[in-house]
Amino acid sequence: MSERRRRIDALDVIRGFALCGILLANVGPISNISGKIVPPGASDWMGYVVDHRFFPVFAVLFGVGFALLLESAEGRTASPRLLLVRRLLVLLVIGLLHMFLIWPGDVLAIYAASGLVFLLPSTWLPRWAVAVLAVVVLVASLFLTNGYLLAPGLLLAGAALVRYGVIDRIEQSAKGPVITGVLLAVAAAPTLALQIVLQMNNPDGRAAGVMTAVAGMLIGGVYVCVLLLLLRTPLRAALHALFAPLGKMALTNYLTASILVLAMAHLHGRPQDWTQPVLLAVVIGVLAAQWLFSTLWLRRYRFGPLEWLWRWATRGRRPALQHA
Repeated sequence: MSERRRRIDALDVIRGFALCGILLANVGPISNISGKIVPPGASDWMGYVVDHRFFPVFAVLFGVGFALLLESAEGRTASPRLLLVRRLLVLLVIGLLHMFLIWPGDVLAIYAASGLVFLLPSTWLPRWAVAVLAVVVLVASLFLTNGYLLAPGLLLAGAALVRYGVIDRIEQSAKGPVITGVLLAVAAAPTLALQIVLQMNNPDGRAAGVMTAVAGMLIGGVYVCVLLLLLRTPLRAALHALFAPLGKMALTNYLTASILVLAMAHLHGRPQDWTQPVLLAVVIGVLAAQWLFSTLWLRRYRFGPLEWLWRWATRGRRPALQHA
């Protein structure tokens, strides 16, 4: 491994894919100008294939990115954890600004706070302890804290995957995604069926919430495994061209999506009346604009605009923006 850690292309593709799913899940709540976060209906198909399915993927990827950055920073600075503290604090500020000025459903502040409280201390633990802690926190979140510790548990899971070398081997063989995907699908089928039954009978009950969260994690894992397998086919180039630009500029695209959706809702006047086809059209329009901007921007520059500012604020010196 070189001093500058190699970039894992599959992670950019997965991150971009997850970003698309998150926007599809959030477009309804974001478009409500009053700021009220509107839960999906129990009979809504998006509640079974989209909602809560991409948040776990995005959270795990954040933990993966944190652990990869620590590994990279350990070879380039004498105080790698201090660098990570500054990075998380800057993200916390960005997330709070997004939460209070644009949309209250922001997750960046949650990730940043979870990183400071859980991820950073876990860097002093052996990898087996991080894996065990991830399981404990996830179980506690589901059955004891009403879901409030779900993000920290997923972040810890992502860090554990890096510590065990899973991420470095993510594209070495199809065997891992096949076996993992089949196991997750077998577990997801009855979980999803139980979620549907519980939501039909008592959508606001705790059991329905637990099954929704569990099904979300399992189905999200299936999506990732299928995507990894598709990356081993001739579709790889198309998938990379479609999702990687969005994934490389995930911070920029996540924040600007809220602004674009709110702008369209303001122009429309009554976003609460948007039908599912209209919501889907809004998502496609936003993603198409972001993909075009990201693709053109990355041809000339190394980082997205907000990614560049985040890096600058973290390191205290301006990084080179243009490609050499």
